[in-house]
Amino acid sequence: MILTSSGVEVEHDRRRELKAFDDSKSGVKGLVDAGITKIPPMFVYPSTFRVPLVDLDGINDSATLRAKIIDQVREACENWGFFQAVNHGIPASVLEEMIDGIRGFHEQDTQVKKEFYKRDFKEKVSYFSNFDLCQATVATWKDCLSWAMAPSPPDPTELPAVCRYGCTLFELLSEALGLDVNRLKDMECAEMIFHAELTLGARRHTDSGFLTVLLQDQVGGLQVLHQNQWIDASPMPGALVINVGDSLQVITNDRFKSIEHSVLVNRVSPWQLYSPIKDLVTQENPPKYKEATLHAHVAYLRGKRV
Repeated sequence: MILTSSGVEVEHDRRRELKAFDDSKSGVKGLVDAGITKIPPMFVYPSTFRVPLVDLDGINDSATLRAKIIDQVREACENWGFFQAVNHGIPASVLEEMIDGIRGFHEQDTQVKKEFYKRDFKEKVSYFSNFDLCQATVATWKDCLSWAMAPSPPDPTELPAVCRYGCTLFELLSEALGLDVNRLKDMECAEMIFHAELTLGARRHTDSGFLTVLLQDQVGGLQVLHQNQWIDASPMPGALVINVGDSLQVITNDRFKSIEHSVLVNRVSPWQLYSPIKDLVTQENPPKYKEATLHAHVAYLRGKRV
């Protein structure tokens, strides 16, 4: 039979691949044992179900290119709540050293780490297991290393260029909302608390802060809930995963979505009265949240998802 339609050819190849896999009776373990080096197409989600990728290369070189990148960020935050960013200006060696440093801390002797173990979170640096250990119905299999950046973090202008990535992100998010480029930075959204944690089997959750910047090692493990399906955010060399937190959803009046996800790997993530930004509220789009503390907003959002 001669196939003239490329769409028919693709469907035919998929049926043949599915039949061959089923006839082997060896499952995915059989594929691994056979030494495959690439995941077969039948297991790969279509592009509409992959976490969006945003290339930041040349973002300050061209107004046209910057506008295109802002559109990509807007679409990702409104529809996914997640995106992966590449060409962000942070050298690969710095990212590798960050992973090595976090892993090195957690792999130290227990007696060494005990000096930092805290439960009151009043210290600038603290090590703990499950921040909600006594409140959660089920404990999460994870340890965390936390260091405070508020209320007196360093001025961004005092930081090396490679450390200003968070400021760039908030500029892009502000412009994606149609606001002044410095609007979110001026609200001190970035000056919260940052965590670095070794996570194994973290239950599904949303992040309570404004923005999370996640550095994955090549083991991966992050899954994002999109259209009622769990989608793998496969690790990409040099990429950083960005996700919207509950607080950013509040001040954008639900324009940007804080999405449920589960984490299985190392994480680096950022965490005053808050309400939707006035410029984003109109008669047609009234405020969906009253002015309240961050904790109150987070409790409300999480209560809706129960």
